[in-house]
Amino acid sequence: MARALKTYITSIGFFDLAVAAPSMKAALEAWGGAHNLFTQGFAKETNDPATVMATMARPGVVLKRAVGSNDPFKEDAALPKSLPLEKPREKRPTKSAAKKPEKKPSHAANDNTNAEAAARKKAQAEFEKAQKKRAAERAKEEAAAKKEHEKREAAIARAETALANAREQHQEALDAIERDRAAIEKRIEAEEARWQKEKERLRDAIDRARTA
Repeated sequence: MARALKTYITSIGFFDLAVAAPSMKAALEAWGGAHNLFTQGFAKETNDPATVMATMARPGVVLKRAVGSNDPFKEDAALPKSLPLEKPREKRPTKSAAKKPEKKPSHAANDNTNAEAAARKKAQAEFEKAQKKRAAERAKEEAAAKKEHEKREAAIARAETALANAREQHQEALDAIERDRAAIEKRIEAEEARWQKEKERLRDAIDRARTA
């Protein structure tokens, strides 16, 4: 059985936030709160008719208004013109206030109760639908992010492979040049040795010609 929706409010930054949710945990998730705002006294359930009506019309959707104002809650709210020194608190009945005698429910009251139950049931269904939609969108975003990550990793792997191949080709070219240089040095040494022998032979011939 689906849990009945309740309206919760809090203040974050420049806005008062309100949402219709089945639990405090669901409200925190809708607000994106990382901490338990309810335990810390920064969030609470409200029975303000206007706020309840606005949130029940858009279950699961975070509505907001300028912090400290009495503006109606809506999805797009303007920033406050000025920040109050202290956020106004809701009035609570004093202990000394006398309890009013309970009235017996009339047929009209029963009709209203049935209408409210039907409205809450519809709001709960819409809330669950909105939650599923958000979950599907989140899963789609995560899949796209995963695909992009895999694509980036594949590009990096290809680039690293290309770099390794280029490094190997570079080393092979250096090795070939080194082999050519060694061969040239041997040719130089051989030519130098041949020249020394030829030079000595020619000098000996000149010396013999002078002494003849």
